Amino acid sequence: KQGLTGKAADAALGAAHITVNKNAVPNDPQSPFVTSGIRIGTPAVTTRGFREGECRELAGWICDILDDIDNPEVGERVRGQVGEFCRHFPVYAD
Repeated sequence: KQGLTGKAADAALGAAHITVNKNAVPNDPQSPFVTSGIRIGTPAVTTRGFREGECRELAGWICDILDDIDNPEVGERVRGQVGEFCRHFPVYAD
């Protein structure tokens, strides 16, 4: 999305309980404190047991948030979906 910064994406996704990091891209015109990109920590994804299908679902939620970044209803919906989804993929198994 044109004009969207890594900092804004990081904040919006974090509010939906999707953890990313703002990250510079090659020849980034933004400052290191803002950036133009984000990074998803794949070790955290695989540690939870996500496979290809789960990663596709995660990518869909990221797109939902970033495509409608100023819509709080989308953020609330995705946050609920992420919470329910993660209950099936705990960080620590019982």
